[in-house]
Amino acid sequence: MESLQLDINNARPPLCQAARSADALHEDWTPAAKAVMKQLQERLAREIARLPLGRDGAEANQLTSLILALPHQPNAIAQLPGAQFQFLRPDGDGLRAGYGLAAQWEARGPGRLGELSALARNWHTDWESHDPDATGLPPFAMFGFAAAPDSTPDPTQAQPISQVKDALPDALLWVPDIGLRQHGDQAAVIFSAPQTEARATVHARWNALLEELIPRLFAPVRRPALVTRMETNSAQPKQAEWARLVDAALAHIDAGDLHKVVLSRRLDVRGSRAFDIARLLDVLAAVFPSCQIINMRSHGSNFVAATPERLLHVHNGRLAVDAIAGTIGRSDCADQDLALGKELLRSEKNLREHGFVVDAISQALEPSCRAIHVPAQPDLMRLRNAQHLWSPITAEIDPDTDLFELAERLHPTPATNGQPRLAAHQWLRTHEPFSRGWYTGAAGFIEPGASSELWVLLRCARICGKQAELYAGAGIVAGSDPDEEWEETEAKLAAMLTALRFA
Repeated sequence: MESLQLDINNARPPLCQAARSADALHEDWTPAAKAVMKQLQERLAREIARLPLGRDGAEANQLTSLILALPHQPNAIAQLPGAQFQFLRPDGDGLRAGYGLAAQWEARGPGRLGELSALARNWHTDWESHDPDATGLPPFAMFGFAAAPDSTPDPTQAQPISQVKDALPDALLWVPDIGLRQHGDQAAVIFSAPQTEARATVHARWNALLEELIPRLFAPVRRPALVTRMETNSAQPKQAEWARLVDAALAHIDAGDLHKVVLSRRLDVRGSRAFDIARLLDVLAAVFPSCQIINMRSHGSNFVAATPERLLHVHNGRLAVDAIAGTIGRSDCADQDLALGKELLRSEKNLREHGFVVDAISQALEPSCRAIHVPAQPDLMRLRNAQHLWSPITAEIDPDTDLFELAERLHPTPATNGQPRLAAHQWLRTHEPFSRGWYTGAAGFIEPGASSELWVLLRCARICGKQAELYAGAGIVAGSDPDEEWEETEAKLAAMLTALRFA
C-alpha cells in the first residue's frame, strides 16, 4: 500500500541538552568561529524580518529561504549528532550539506516518486528565496529513494546493525533547517523554513542550530587517527554460494529469460572503535576526488557512498545521464595500466554488458526527451581502484517532464539491476540473499527553478558506531566467470574497507 508521511519539526531532537552562558558556550571556539557566529547572528536578526513567515493559509510545502555569505571558507565537513546530509564532489561542484529538518516528507510503495513530485511541482514559485548578498547560490532539498519500493528492511527479520526504525525510509524529500553551500571560492549558509511557521520560533531554532554548527565548521585541524582494526562479522553470500548464484543466473541467460543480472554482496564488519564519519568523508574525498561522496544520517546511523555513477543531471531543460558498465582493474605500472584499459575497450563481453545499459537508457528517455545523443563508442572512466566503460548521454527534456518522472524511467538501470528490467528484478527478489535497502537506490538534490541531480548509490556502507555494512555488485552476462566476478566485487569492497581503516 502506498503512503505519504509529512514530518515537519515534530521529530527534531533537542539541539542543546542544557542552557549555558554565551561566554561558557564559546570559550573553546576558534577566533574564526567566534567572528563568523557574531556576523551571522547580527545579519540574521536584521534579515529575518523581511521573510514571509507566519503566513495564514500557506501550505506546508510553501517555503522561504535566506542565503547569507560566509566571510571565511569552512575548514571542516561538520558532523552533528542529529539529522544531516552531505554531497561532496572534490574536483567538481563542491559541497552541499544540510542540517536539521525544516520539512521532511516520506513516501512508500510503487507510487512513491509520483507522490513526492506533487509536493515539489510548484517549488519554482512556492519556494521564495532571499539572497541579500547576491551569492547566486540557490536553496536546495535532498531527494532520495531505496533500490526498490519494497527494499527497506523487513521488521520481522533481524538486522545486523539496528532495527528497521533506524533505516532510511523508502523515499524521502528533505528540506534542511540550515544548508551549507561551498562552490569554488564561495561559501554561504542557507536558512529554510515553511512559511506557516512563526518568525520567533524559526529565529530561535536557526540560532540554536548555528551554535552547534559553526564551531564544527571552523574547528582546529585534528590530529591523524590510528588505523582502525576491523574484523568480519558475516558475509552474504559466501564465495561458494556466489558461484552457485552466478551459475543459476547464467542458466537463465542461456535460456533467453535474461540478458543481464547484477548480483550483489553484503559484508558486515566491526571496527576496534566507533567509525569517525568526518574522517571517512575526508579520506574518500582524497582517494576518489572524481566521485560523488554522499553521507546521509538519520535515526543514529549513517549511509555513506563514494559513487562514480550519476543517474541524471537536469539544468535549463537539458539532461545528462551516465551509462557505466564494464569493469577492469588498475595497475601501479603505467604501461600495464594502459594495457588494461585497452583490453577493456576491446572486450566483447564488457562491451556487450555496456551496450545493454546504453540501449536501456536511450529507450527510457524516448517518451519524454528529444535530441538524445549517445557517443558512438564508450570512453574510459578511471578511478583509483578500477576502470569502467563510460558513455555520457545527453538529451533535451520535454517541458512537462520533471526530475521525478525521469528518475522513475531511468531507475533501476541495467548497471545495477539487469535486463530486461522486470525479469531481472524478479530474479533478484528470489535469489539475492538480503534486502539491498538504499544500496543501488539514488540520492541527490533539488534546487527549485534551477538544477537537480541524482547519483546511484554504489560503493556504499551503512554505519552505526563500530559496525558497518558494505555493499558491492557485479553484472552477470553470457561469458561471465564466477571467480572473476567475485574478484571484481572484492576490488569494489576494498575501496570502502580501506577508507574505513583510516576513519
